[in-house]
Amino acid sequence: MSDESDATAALSADELLDIVDEQDRVVGQARRAEAYARRLRHRSTFVLARDPEDRIFVHRRTAQKLIFPSHYDMFVGGVVGAGESWDEAALREAEEELGVSGLPAPRPLFKFLYESPEYTWWSAIYEVRCPYEVNPQAEEVAWHTFLPEAELAGKLTEWQWTPDGLEAYQRLLAHRTA
Repeated sequence: MSDESDATAALSADELLDIVDEQDRVVGQARRAEAYARRLRHRSTFVLARDPEDRIFVHRRTAQKLIFPSHYDMFVGGVVGAGESWDEAALREAEEELGVSGLPAPRPLFKFLYESPEYTWWSAIYEVRCPYEVNPQAEEVAWHTFLPEAELAGKLTEWQWTPDGLEAYQRLLAHRTA
């Protein structure tokens, strides 16, 4: 790992998050590393980014990520910082991970509570159209492409996906048909 990657990982682990209860009410604050280590419920955004041809941005996370390293994901996004709004976090994370600026505001779709034996967070699902050429953050994204939705569907059983992203995508598909 490079010194720059070490510094980025340290800053990420040190990020202050709002800790929330089962109803998504703020009950305290903790550093990201502590929230993950102690399974403290916090907030996270998931932004499905499409290009002008309606393909979905898909990427493989770097090996240095705090959780789910080297997994594939069909969402960009991340944790909501302490005091930050859902919408602010969705736009910030989308622009950071895609490596663009001037994105339109991502459109909020729905929220759900993600829970696994290791992690728990309230998840807000968004969509955005990215009309720009992307230049993803090297600290976040090891590989990327835009895939047509049918091709993405074929990869769901072939690639190792982030568990939260896969659940979010399955819920998004169900949301569309509801």
